[in-house]
Amino acid sequence: MNSYILGLISIYYLAFLFIVAYQAEQKSKRDKSIVSNANIYALSLAVYCTAWTFYGSVGRAATDGLDFLTVYIGPTLVMFLAIPILLKIIRICKTQRLTSIADFISSRYGKNRSLGVLVTIICLLSGIPYIALQLKAISNSFGILTKSLQNNNILTDHTFYIVIILILFTILFGTRNVEATERHEGMVAAIATESIIKLIAFLAIGIYVTYWLFDGFEDIFSKANIIHAAKQNFVLDKDSGMSKWFWHTFLAMMAFMFLPRQFQVAVVENVDEKYINRAMWLFPLYMLLINIFVMPITLAGEIIFGDKAMNSDLYVLSIPLNYSDEFLAIITYIGGFSAATGMIIVETIAISVMVSNNLLMPIFLGIPASKEIINLNPSQVIQYMRRLAIALIIFLGYLYFKFITEKYSLVSIGMTAFVVVAQFAPSVLGGIFWKRGTQKGAMIGLIGGTVIWFFTLIIPSLVSSGVLSEAIMTNGLFGNSLLKPYELFGMQGMDNISHATFWTLFFNTALYFFCSLCTKPTSIEHNQAVLFVDVFHYSKGIENSVAWRGKALVSDLKSLLESFLGSNRTERIIRVFATRNNVNMQNRYADARFVNYSEKLLAGIVGTASARMMVSSVSKEEDISLDEVVAILKKSQELMEVNKELKQKSQELKQLTEQLQAANEQLLLTDKLKDDFLATVTHEIRTPLTSIKALSEILYDNDDLEHEERQHFLSTIIKESDRLSRLINQVLDLEKLESGKVRVLSETIDLQEIIEDSVETIEQLAKEKGVKIKKIIDKNLPVFNGDKDRMMQVMLNLLSNALKFTEAQKGSITITAYVEDNNLYVNVIDDGSGISKDYQELIFDKFYQAHDQTIRKPKGSGLGLAISKRIIELHNGKIWVESKVNKGSKFSFTIPINT
Repeated sequence: MNSYILGLISIYYLAFLFIVAYQAEQKSKRDKSIVSNANIYALSLAVYCTAWTFYGSVGRAATDGLDFLTVYIGPTLVMFLAIPILLKIIRICKTQRLTSIADFISSRYGKNRSLGVLVTIICLLSGIPYIALQLKAISNSFGILTKSLQNNNILTDHTFYIVIILILFTILFGTRNVEATERHEGMVAAIATESIIKLIAFLAIGIYVTYWLFDGFEDIFSKANIIHAAKQNFVLDKDSGMSKWFWHTFLAMMAFMFLPRQFQVAVVENVDEKYINRAMWLFPLYMLLINIFVMPITLAGEIIFGDKAMNSDLYVLSIPLNYSDEFLAIITYIGGFSAATGMIIVETIAISVMVSNNLLMPIFLGIPASKEIINLNPSQVIQYMRRLAIALIIFLGYLYFKFITEKYSLVSIGMTAFVVVAQFAPSVLGGIFWKRGTQKGAMIGLIGGTVIWFFTLIIPSLVSSGVLSEAIMTNGLFGNSLLKPYELFGMQGMDNISHATFWTLFFNTALYFFCSLCTKPTSIEHNQAVLFVDVFHYSKGIENSVAWRGKALVSDLKSLLESFLGSNRTERIIRVFATRNNVNMQNRYADARFVNYSEKLLAGIVGTASARMMVSSVSKEEDISLDEVVAILKKSQELMEVNKELKQKSQELKQLTEQLQAANEQLLLTDKLKDDFLATVTHEIRTPLTSIKALSEILYDNDDLEHEERQHFLSTIIKESDRLSRLINQVLDLEKLESGKVRVLSETIDLQEIIEDSVETIEQLAKEKGVKIKKIIDKNLPVFNGDKDRMMQVMLNLLSNALKFTEAQKGSITITAYVEDNNLYVNVIDDGSGISKDYQELIFDKFYQAHDQTIRKPKGSGLGLAISKRIIELHNGKIWVESKVNKGSKFSFTIPINT
């Protein structure tokens, strides 16, 4: 393929990333952040999968077999520990406004500048070779596609121009804000997009190899089984197999947590702590998908190329080229290019922040002349520092690639970087779980581990490059056989990475704990230790947990903040702080909490060490004893507990007040409903009484009435008397039921018998009205315990109502009864006038008229349904109605079967 065409493809791809990043930035400005998404967060973590993953996994599988999996098992295990470790680190960084792993360690151990410098240097030692690894992958893949040799002339080297473009891209989206705690939304969106692209590309080549060139996994494995070299891919080393797996997995766990780029995307760029819950399963799933075809591609490479001198790191790219499939080769190249550029961008941004905050800024602040320059426009100075750092880091990575990486595989460079980054483990993990850890312990531990790393891994590489004599490998340092780089203190049987990991962490951890126990922490170290270890306890009230005594003018701190944040934003921040903490900002001298808060704001811009230097330059701090620190923290804790109790009591009081108010409203409503009920009952009683009185007076005053007319009047008087009697009995009955004075009998009831008796009672009335009654009753209805007379009363009420509203000579009533889910169901269905939806809940309530005085009650509605409802409820059942106007009604009730 023509190198110019491939170069244009590379440029177009970076332009595509630029558009993605730009669009994300624009959406963020319109408060439509696309990175505020758990899926985007999980995908951004996949920046862990670099060119080492895309190319190196196959290369390592070809030489070490299944050992390549350890690099991915480690991060998967970390995600299972995300809540106790990763979540705690995120919470600490958000409350302390920390911007990098260097800031984290420096802040934990008393905001020590020297410690920040050391961590930054270690990150540079790991980052530059790792960036070189990515550039080597880009160069090799470009070379194999274009069939061009590596060019030692920088000006004619295609990789050099890609480096220039990467520098510009990283500067543009990595230094948008001087405040490093602000999210790089464009960068995160671009990295998430790259994660998808490299996964699709790798799956494409995997499917092509497995199902196009071969007939699936079984076919590849069976054909590879006859190749001796391929068989070795499935066999563990007898001498160091399990040991190697353990140490390499552990090393991958530490690297995943502490690599600068991983700390950047997992901690600094985290939008919401809850996103971890999604990442806990989505990221391991990504690991599985991107590794599922590693072994098939590896074995296919062994089968296809056999004894040919082929770099196994490039099997992924060489296989489609071998079959002249340039399109798939380009897709594969883009996937690898994506994996490499993603790592370079994030790693460079993370390290550049550390370099500017922990190396350059403290140096310039210590020089009076440069300090004056910084004071003129500190934000712009910091931006220039970071841009310079980005350019230098990527360019140093390029130089390392050009002159050093030629003899080393992608895996060996990556694993060497992993080991040095793992040196952060004792100081970080010890710092978040052990309060006794001190700055001297962390410093000496890091130095000791790094020295051992240099001796066990870097010295051998210098020997193989011819820089040092081979005597040190065979005879040991100073001729001492116990000081051989690959057999330190006589330890044999381990591969060089496992050997280095063991000894570096052994010395690092031992020195950390020993020196911490032998030294006394300062007041600020103790304060930071408590705030880090107990972050979940103090994070909500951390501004009150301040161990600081001294004097600082509010005006000085305000000016300091304005120089970085601008006057408008500073005013807004101060106003919010004063309101939230009830602090009077009109005082001349600043409150200790405001001093601490100002330092945290600056730490998000220039790092903890530089922020402390700046605040110290405008304040006079007095020494404070350890006992006073403990007293302040205890007092803060007591205040937090008191506030918590007061808040809880206030909430309880509020709930009690609401309950009392609701009860009072209910009492008022009940009182009103009772008045309305009495008025209704009075009206209902007055109607028959008026009729009885009028007819009686007629009979009394007219002795000469005809016999038939007299009998009619007497019959009407008797009916009205019966009506009055029923009404009075219903009122008394309902009051007894609701007062609990009525005891429901417990006797065996045959529901079919009750239905038959009820139908028999009203059957004559139904015949007179011309209404048919149908019965559909399950023959196997079980008996139940209850009050037979009361249940009879319910059935008669429902049948009477149905008969009353059914049209004469045309209507019909249907009764159904059946068992379902251990409940008896009874339905009384009529085809009468029906009931409006507005009334369907009200008709069971004796007080329904009070709910809406504008609603006219349905004809014939009284207390029968209210009594029926109460009887059913006393039998632990439920009664309801389903109806439509002019389409009839279905009254239903259910009774649970006694078991």
